[in-house]
Amino acid sequence: MWPSTLAPREKLIALGPDALTDIELLALFLRTGTRGKHVLQFAEELLAEFGSFDKLMTADHQTLSATHGLGVSKCTQLRAIGEMAQRIFRSHLMREDAMTSPIMARRYLQQILVCREREVFVVMFLDNRNRLINHQELFQGTVNSVEVHPREIVRAALKINAAAIILAHNHPSGNAEPSRADREVTARVVKACLFLDIRVLDHLVIGAGEMVSFAEKGWL
Repeated sequence: MWPSTLAPREKLIALGPDALTDIELLALFLRTGTRGKHVLQFAEELLAEFGSFDKLMTADHQTLSATHGLGVSKCTQLRAIGEMAQRIFRSHLMREDAMTSPIMARRYLQQILVCREREVFVVMFLDNRNRLINHQELFQGTVNSVEVHPREIVRAALKINAAAIILAHNHPSGNAEPSRADREVTARVVKACLFLDIRVLDHLVIGAGEMVSFAEKGWL
């Protein structure tokens, strides 16, 4: 079935980038396929193997280099474009109110957390206009749990004079439904921050293609 009547580059020029499918976008980036395999077929197989752009772009070097058809050049380019996406999201959040750009904030956190094989607890530190100051991976755990210390979160927030924070962690199992422990630790963090006038704006639990917001659930 490959190649199509209109190559990705020509399609982009004629119709704009929004007209390209995920496969065509990736093919445009890869430029070439492998021996006996057109670049569009190669792109389709890569997306099927990894499951999504997020997982492909955030895969580590060992995983990428073990994938047939991805040499050193393509591996480094894929990792570079993943980092570029993170920096674009971060630059937007440093200029805009994170709570009025929830999609941007969530995409940023998904880029950081979606492919991690162990639970990682991230805190986004915001100024008094809810713009991103910095984010830190404060705690790392096992495949199904992570120990969180509210005192360390407060200490980190005070160190950079943060006025508000957004909490986030991943569930490597893929199920984003918060556990009882997730809700309990959130309550402890909120209580610790309350005495120092640090606002906890949200806690996001990230799974495979889904995310649960404590703020949207009315739990904050």
